[in-house]
Amino acid sequence: MTAQTMNVNAVVDHAKLKSFHINIILWCLFIVLFDGYDLAINGVVLPLLMKEWGMTAVQAGMLASTALAGMMFGAMSFGMLADKIGRKKVILICVSLFSVFTFAGGFASNPTEFAILRFIAGLGIGGVLPNLVALTAEYAPQRLKSTLVTTMFSGYAVGGIMAALCGSWFTADFGWQIMFYIAGIPLLFVPFFIKFLPESLTYLVKAQKNDQARYFLKKIEPNIQLTENTKLVLSADDQTQSASVKALFTENRAKGTLLFWVAFFMCLLMLYALGSWLPKLMMAAGYSLGSSLMFLLALNIGAVIGTIGGGILADRFDFKPVLISMLIVGILSLVGLGFNSPQPVIYLLVSLAGASSIGTSILLYSYVAQYYPVAIRSTGIGWASAIGRTGAIVGPIVIGMLLGMELPHKWNFIAVAIPGVIGVLAISCIRLQKAERKIEVKAAAISTN
Repeated sequence: MTAQTMNVNAVVDHAKLKSFHINIILWCLFIVLFDGYDLAINGVVLPLLMKEWGMTAVQAGMLASTALAGMMFGAMSFGMLADKIGRKKVILICVSLFSVFTFAGGFASNPTEFAILRFIAGLGIGGVLPNLVALTAEYAPQRLKSTLVTTMFSGYAVGGIMAALCGSWFTADFGWQIMFYIAGIPLLFVPFFIKFLPESLTYLVKAQKNDQARYFLKKIEPNIQLTENTKLVLSADDQTQSASVKALFTENRAKGTLLFWVAFFMCLLMLYALGSWLPKLMMAAGYSLGSSLMFLLALNIGAVIGTIGGGILADRFDFKPVLISMLIVGILSLVGLGFNSPQPVIYLLVSLAGASSIGTSILLYSYVAQYYPVAIRSTGIGWASAIGRTGAIVGPIVIGMLLGMELPHKWNFIAVAIPGVIGVLAISCIRLQKAERKIEVKAAAISTN
């Protein structure tokens, strides 16, 4: 009697949504919430740090970029490591790293201490993102993949909302330090992550940990017929690919890889320039700090709507038209912010800018997750994210320089919009080999019968 062969990827792709999927999304959402919170911290505390430590706008921009530099190195190194030792282990390492060192940032007494702590925290923050995306995408049914990944990633914008609210509620009484103490909360939940987060199925199959793999397959599809003799296999490309940077440029992926890197660079430059400097930009336009924090709130409320809505639209209409449309809306909104308008219109434009800038950046993670085979997915997402982080580093510094030049405030917003134009051009040239991927999935499904 020949052993039954079962394709793991095909089972996942054709599964129906279950509580097991919701469990993964909610725990990953909780983790990514604090990454969004960490982004928005800069916008809340930079005006306060400039005042307390006597920094110029350029110095403050460079200080904000230290965590982003750490995120760049974290995304590169931890993305590749996860493809080799498993996503769950790396997620636990990264959460512990960024929780401890972000919390410690509240005790910094000068810019140098602050910069060192933020850099180390950034390693964990940058490393956890590619693995949260990859883990969610790996377990998500094919027809809901974009929706589930972007829903999970909406926690990024919810974290920004939380930071804006905490900033307006607590900093006046407790100082900027309270923002960093709150960021240590995920460390308390590490035991829950250990218990409830599953390991990567691809990793388990490759490592021949078949008992664990069968356990999670039963969670995904309880009616599936599995025995100890069932041979678990991966789709053809996932069996042969190795987790290396070189693999990102093989099998006609070089052009797509480079275009994704350009798109990530531009979108994250725009995102982090806004996230780090929006309150200060609005103060330069004549608003108070309190009002400016409410603009940060509006930015992230728009981001939640844009992220979830964009994911639903991408599953229905494909990524490219949705991403391009969102970026165009963002460009027009940013240009509109440079002109004097009634306050309700300004709030609407800020919300649209958040929906497009943050929503597009998050959708890009989901897009790149579908572009690469599972075996090199964390590596692909990690490197795209790392290149994007260089844009995130540049963004706060450039806006800090522009603020230091005291130009008319409309030029600040136009400067933030320019990367969006380049992002539109890059995304327009990406070709996702969707037809071939669908054929592979169908063939894989046939092989299980």
